[in-house]
Amino acid sequence: MLKNDYKHKVQYYETDQMGVVHHSNYIRWFEEARVEFMEWCDMGYAKMEEEGIMSPVLEANAKYLKMVKFGESVLIRTTIEEYDGIRLTVSYEIVNEETKEVCCTGYTKHCFIGENGKLVSLKRANEAFHQMFLAELKK
Repeated sequence: MLKNDYKHKVQYYETDQMGVVHHSNYIRWFEEARVEFMEWCDMGYAKMEEEGIMSPVLEANAKYLKMVKFGESVLIRTTIEEYDGIRLTVSYEIVNEETKEVCCTGYTKHCFIGENGKLVSLKRANEAFHQMFLAELKK
């Protein structure tokens, strides 16, 4: 398991009557993995918000490739795909831990805003956050 792998065991409530994960849960898993990834980078959302910086989701996309079922575990691989100081794209790959099959791919797009709701440049607002994103860009 890599630094950017987040492990998730499928819970019963995440499935439909056939025991297959409902599509809406993949977007939730993206968020879980992204939050954990930020923590691994020592720059969690709580730390960003303490600095007055928020990062709302602008877009979310998922491509479903294989079914994931109740009781299975998946690894969610998180990668900083694009970053320009103001906007951020995070990609995800959900892999069945046992079979190693890719079950879902996707991305989320974000921006950075201040407490006033206006766009901010991380390079100007917080150099440490800016450098972390640059360092993690498509590793």
